[in-house]
Amino acid sequence: MAELLRSLRDSQLVARFQRRCGLFPAPEDSEEKHVVKNYFYYYLFRFSAALGQEVFYITFLPFTHWNIDPYLSRRLVMIWVLVMYIGQVAKDILKWPRPSSPPVVKLEKRVIAEYGMPSTHAMAATAISFTLLISTMDRYQYPFILGLTMAVVFSTLVCLSRLYTGMHTVLDVLGGVLITAVLIALTYPAWTLIDSLDSASPLFPVCVIIVPFLLCYNYPVSDYYSPTRADTTTIVAAGAGVTLGFWINHFFQLVSKPTPPLPVIQNIPPLTTDMLVLGLTKFMVGILLILLVRQLVQNLSLQVLFSWFKVVTRNKEARRRLEIEVPYKFVTYTSVGICATTFVPMLHRFLGLL
Repeated sequence: MAELLRSLRDSQLVARFQRRCGLFPAPEDSEEKHVVKNYFYYYLFRFSAALGQEVFYITFLPFTHWNIDPYLSRRLVMIWVLVMYIGQVAKDILKWPRPSSPPVVKLEKRVIAEYGMPSTHAMAATAISFTLLISTMDRYQYPFILGLTMAVVFSTLVCLSRLYTGMHTVLDVLGGVLITAVLIALTYPAWTLIDSLDSASPLFPVCVIIVPFLLCYNYPVSDYYSPTRADTTTIVAAGAGVTLGFWINHFFQLVSKPTPPLPVIQNIPPLTTDMLVLGLTKFMVGILLILLVRQLVQNLSLQVLFSWFKVVTRNKEARRRLEIEVPYKFVTYTSVGICATTFVPMLHRFLGLL
C-alpha cells in the first residue's frame, strides 16, 4: 500500500511538471494523444531525451574516439557500460512500475514495457558528463567552472526530460543520479587500471568475450518481454568490442603507445574550418563503415542462428528468444566496437585523414 501511494504521488508530481511546461492530456484517449501548448519546452525536452538514447551514443562516443581522444572515449565507454548494466539489472530486480497514465502523458512508446526504477537515462547522462569532466581535468587546460556548468546542464536537461516525457517519476530520476554518483566514487581509483587494459596478457580477449556474454545470457528473467535485455546486451557487447579493439591495437602495434597523462597536457585547440571539415569527414567515413559492418554481421548471425535452431526466417518473435537474441546482439555489437576502434582508424590512415 505504501509503495502504491508513493507511486501515485510521484505520478501526480510528474503530471504537475508536465502541466507547468505546457503539456496537457487530450480530453479523450489521453494515452495516445496530447496537446502541446508550449513548443519551446516540448522540443527542448524531446531533444534532451534523445541525448540519453542510442542515437547520441552512436554519434558522440565514436566522434570522441576519432576526433578528440581515443583513450578518453574508452574510459567513457567503460563507465557507461558499467553504469548501464547495473541500472538495467536493477530495473528488472526492483520491478517498480513507470508513472501511471493518466494522469501522466507518456510520449515514448518503445520502452514503455520496461520498469522505471532507476532511470537509466539519468544514470547515463550523469555518468557521461561527469566522467568526461573528471577525465579531462588532468589532460586539457580549460576553466573548471565552465566544464562543471556544462556537465550539470547536460545531466539536468536529460533528467528533466524523463519527467516531461512521462517515462519516470522524480524518485526514479533521483535514484539513478545517486546510484551513478556512488559508482563513479567507488570506481574512480581503478580508472588508471582501465587505461592500461590494452597491455594485458594474450588471454585477456577470452575474458573480455566470455564474461560479458555470460552476464547478458544470465540476465534477470522478466515477467513479460521488454527490450531491456536486448538493450543491455547491445551496450555490454559494444563495450567488449571497444576493449578488444584497443587490445588488438596494442598487441599488434597498430597504434603507438599514448603519452602518459600529465597535470596539464595541452590547451584545447581553437576550432577552425579545416579542423571541422576533417572531423566531419572522418566521422561520416567511420559511421558508414560501422553501419555496413553492423548490417552484415547482424544478417549473417541471424541466418546462422535461425538455421541452427530451425526457425523460420524473418520471424520477429523468434528474435526475442534468449538463445537467439543475446548471441546475435552480442556478436553484432562486439563487431561494431572492434570496427570503431581498429578498422575505422586504419581506414582513416589509408585515406590520409590522420
